[in-house]
Amino acid sequence: MLEQLLIFTRGGLILWTCKELGNALKGSPIDTLIRSCLLEERSGLASFNYDSAGAAYTLKWTFHNELGLVFVAVYQRILHLLYVDDLLAMMKQSFSEIYDPKQTDYSDFDEMFRQLRKEAEARAEELKKSKQVTKPMNNLKKQGGQLQKGGFERGSKRSGGGSANDDGDSDNMRGRKLENGHSNVGNVEIEESRVTGVANGKENTSSNIGAFDVSKLQKLRNKGGKKTDTVVSKGSNPDPKKKITKKNRVWDDSPPESKLDFTDPAGGNGSNIEVEAADHGASMMDKEEVFSSDSESEEDEEVGKHNKPDAKKTGWFSSMFQSIAGKANLDKADLEPALKALKDRLMTKNVAEEIAEKLCESVAASLEGKKLASFTRISSIVQAAMEEALVRILTPRRSIDILRDVHAAKEQRKPYVVVFVGVNGVGKSTNLAKVAYWLLQHKVSVMMAACDTFRSGAVEQLRTHARRLQVPIFEKGYEKDPAIVAKEAIQEATRNGSDVVLVDTAGRMQDNEPLMRALSKLIYLNNPDLVLFVGEALVGNDAVDQLSKFNQKLADLSSSPNPQLIDGILLTKFDTIDDKVGAALSMVYVSGAPVMFVGCGQSYTDLKKLNVKSIVKTLLK
Repeated sequence: MLEQLLIFTRGGLILWTCKELGNALKGSPIDTLIRSCLLEERSGLASFNYDSAGAAYTLKWTFHNELGLVFVAVYQRILHLLYVDDLLAMMKQSFSEIYDPKQTDYSDFDEMFRQLRKEAEARAEELKKSKQVTKPMNNLKKQGGQLQKGGFERGSKRSGGGSANDDGDSDNMRGRKLENGHSNVGNVEIEESRVTGVANGKENTSSNIGAFDVSKLQKLRNKGGKKTDTVVSKGSNPDPKKKITKKNRVWDDSPPESKLDFTDPAGGNGSNIEVEAADHGASMMDKEEVFSSDSESEEDEEVGKHNKPDAKKTGWFSSMFQSIAGKANLDKADLEPALKALKDRLMTKNVAEEIAEKLCESVAASLEGKKLASFTRISSIVQAAMEEALVRILTPRRSIDILRDVHAAKEQRKPYVVVFVGVNGVGKSTNLAKVAYWLLQHKVSVMMAACDTFRSGAVEQLRTHARRLQVPIFEKGYEKDPAIVAKEAIQEATRNGSDVVLVDTAGRMQDNEPLMRALSKLIYLNNPDLVLFVGEALVGNDAVDQLSKFNQKLADLSSSPNPQLIDGILLTKFDTIDDKVGAALSMVYVSGAPVMFVGCGQSYTDLKKLNVKSIVKTLLK
């Protein structure tokens, strides 16, 4: 049974709602649909699931793009209503005929809706009955096939038993194997063929026609072995008594180095090591990046290339006439060539295939049914719609101003806690130090917490950064519970009056459940203000898997009813990817979290904001 059905404009004005379905919805499923699906360019999806306390809804929708209308149906997820899609399509057609932009009251649509609903339900019932009729026929066919199969099996057993009586012990063994099951027949035959070296009848010869001859491979291997033996024997035998020492490599005319080991002979406490100056210049975070794009001509050239085959199919005169006069309404067939070219372009920029496909579906849903204006090409309309969609996705839904939040936490006399999470080797510790340097430039006191108690050298690495930046570090060594270490670090920061605690965690793969459970415990126990996912800009399809599974594990393994998920993204190694910037789009699309920092080098100043316009232009270039 339907819970709610309504029609509203893209501006948010509700034109009609079904009074018969006046059930009070639990939660706000329609608001959530608009926020997280329609505005986030996920309108190409078939349905949207909404969970609230005591209820689980499924929402389906359709657009009338020419009139700017949205039709939404809400029903309980446990009910599989087959007629909802047909009902929405019929409502769209009927309501568009009576729609007037100046009119706001459509109470006369109630009677028309009742008729449409009865018609849709009747169609669904007919479809269900036709499925039930076809099912018994399929079952009879299956049973007939099983009877034939059973008869064949019994016949084979009888023949197996007869041969056992006639042929002695070896065939007795084969008869027993046949009675136990067919999976052992091949093993028995292989053993017999090893002993006798003769194939057992026609069946074996026919099955081995396409098989690879292993004896040939063995001969080839032996030949190769002989050749290598001869080569080795020709060469000079190394003297086992002489110890092989590593020699320095000499580059061109440079003088040879006296030693290879550059480790400091001083003790591990680092008391006699000089601390470098903490001032490395201004951080790139505070510099405004000016972006000037000269990609318009390149875009036009590429669009022209993609449109050449279409021009041959439609003909010169018809394409010219269509561009001058315009097209009545765009349909999927018109949009497909341009969308396919756009999808391929996004995938070459390292956007995950699944994300590129969903984006194209969403753009198609937003353009289908729209009127094509005069002197405009379909490809240019698709390009503009995609650009608008990408800007909307990459622009954060909520503003996260770390400096403002730090000052707000300072007024409450508690430190602002940031936890850095991510997979192995993406640069969490290095970029944590970059964030610390940026905060220090804004007169914010920072303390580092070495909670990577798993990887060897992780504490020493963070200690080196702390010494260079002259900031305190809280450490407890290795093989400790990182959640407890983080808790004690926050308590220490509260006593010392530190403004920010930056928590370094161990790198972990998204499928490693023990380490993901430990991370979930750390976040649950310490309730950080910000959870930053550190990811490489080099990854393509794996970005989707990493972020979705991180969020899923944090939700599933948490003890809290409202678990804290990833709040923001820090993209590293951005200076190594040239124009392959698609990982940023994939990560934001999957998680809904904004890209807050971009690492673009190896020094402390190489941290900057994401330039959304630059990314969009690069993706569509």
